[in-house]
Order: sequence, then C-alpha cells, then structure tokens
Amino acid sequence: MAFPTHIVSAGGIVEDGEGNILLVKARDDGWVYPGGITEIGENLIDGVIREIEEESGIVASVSHLISVVSNTAIHKWHDGVTDVPTKVMFDFACKAVGGELAVSTEESIECRWVPKERVLDWITLPAIRMRYEAYLSFNGAVNYIEYVTETTSACNVRLQRHV
Repeated sequence: MAFPTHIVSAGGIVEDGEGNILLVKARDDGWVYPGGITEIGENLIDGVIREIEEESGIVASVSHLISVVSNTAIHKWHDGVTDVPTKVMFDFACKAVGGELAVSTEESIECRWVPKERVLDWITLPAIRMRYEAYLSFNGAVNYIEYVTETTSACNVRLQRHV
C-alpha cells in the first residue's frame, strides 16, 4: 500500500495591534498573508511562525486557529510537468511581537501593513480572499473549507462549515 501524499501548510494572518494586517507580495501570487509548507519534522505552530519571519522579518506569536482548508485539486506546477498534490492548510490568527519589515529574496519581494478593512483590496487570488474572509467572519468556531482550484484560478467551493 502506498501512503497518500499531501502538502501540509500553515498561514498566518498577523495583526499589529493597531488595526493592520501583514501582507507579503509573493513572486507568483501577488499580495497574500504569510505562510507556506511545513518542513519535515516541524509542527504547524513552529512552521507558521518561521514562514512569517522568513517572508516579512516580523516575529509573531499564534493566537488561535481560524480555518482548516483542503484543496483537493491536483494540477500542474509552474513547470507544466510536475503534479501538485492535494493540499491541507491551517490558517492561524497571529500577533506581531517583534522584528521589522524586511523582504526575503527567496520568499517575498515586498511586505507591508495594510488596514484590516482594506486587505481585500490588495488580495487578488480567489482562494486567499476566501480564506481571509473566513478570518473576518471568525466567531470562535473553526472554519472547515474544501475547494478545488489551481493557485491562480477561481474557487469551486465544495463544502464550508464551522466545526
């Protein structure tokens, strides 16, 4: 029996305590909140904290889990050859606790604080917009969202509920 392959990632919606949210400009995806694939042997909390600092220079702490998201699409990577498997993503609300804005040449090309109510003006990827909207409507119950999408295409939402 072959073990299934899933990409596991964590995203951090980082609040600065003054009503702003941290956004990073990714090379291929435009403006997004920080996050990425967890490394082998790394837990989700450590992974999201590492990704936030790598992409923005900001040191953060995790407040609470907002959403568990499954993207069950299998599509081709940017090279047009490699299959990208199913992804399971965990989005966390985070607080900035230190550091200074700084870009990483590998992870991001720009980063900035954006007023919470203006973030959707900056995010263009449909899946990231939907995940940020789950943060905005968070009521204490964790969101579970399943969708099928390639990174840059529209979301075909199959299921969305609170658990």
